Amino acid sequence: MVIHAGIVLVLFYLVILLFVYLRQDRMLYFPARDLWQVPSDRGIAYEDLSLTTRDGLRISAWYLPAPHERGVLLFCHGNAGNMADRMDSLMIFHDLDLSVLIFDYRGYGKSGGKPSESGTYRDAEAAWDYLTRVKQIPPHRIVIFGRSLGGAVAAELAREKNPAALIIESTFLSVPDLGARLYPWLPVRLLSKFGYATVGKIGLISCPKLVIHSPDDEIIPFDQGRTLYEKSSPPKEFLMIRGGHNEGFLISGSLYRNGLKAFLEKWLNR
Repeated sequence: MVIHAGIVLVLFYLVILLFVYLRQDRMLYFPARDLWQVPSDRGIAYEDLSLTTRDGLRISAWYLPAPHERGVLLFCHGNAGNMADRMDSLMIFHDLDLSVLIFDYRGYGKSGGKPSESGTYRDAEAAWDYLTRVKQIPPHRIVIFGRSLGGAVAAELAREKNPAALIIESTFLSVPDLGARLYPWLPVRLLSKFGYATVGKIGLISCPKLVIHSPDDEIIPFDQGRTLYEKSSPPKEFLMIRGGHNEGFLISGSLYRNGLKAFLEKWLNR
């Protein structure tokens, strides 16, 4: 009976492993199609764009020009929703006199295709190419920003390009590192089809870096943000905010805004 019960438990565990392996995409990406608001709803002028990626997909993007532009921010958002859910952040950067290009990954919003790790990197590359080739904006005026999963995408783009600066907020070390932390009873490092290994890239990025994280983050542990900062090559800065994963930048108020402003004034157009 004991042996029989053990066999049943092993088989049940193997079924769980197979289930997790096959559903990884749905456990990582949570796209929404409905663009339920646009920048003009908040009184901000914008251009509605369709960009073409290197592998031929069309992705949706918005370009929000700042009246008194000090630079341009390329915004890589997180793994849930779409760019319509980032309006509060767009308002903050707009108030800091940054023009913003935000895009939806493939499978999000109006963008074609379905999300993948290599695909999200190509999507960010298409946004960069639009700024540098179509808008003719020099790299020393572009700041790359990424929040959560977007931080991993932003780090990959910054490693390949030469932006003025990189800002990563509430970002994990890698998908396997985060998964092992969240699911210690699973062999996540063996099962994971995804890398998004920011920790292995951050030390290779030469531009100034600002790492932002909150000790109250309930999804991505604070120590992962601190480790990213410690692994970063100089010049680098760390901004500790407060509040949860999704609302920390809002709860932190002036602490967050002033931290961004000080970093941008120091490094943008240097």
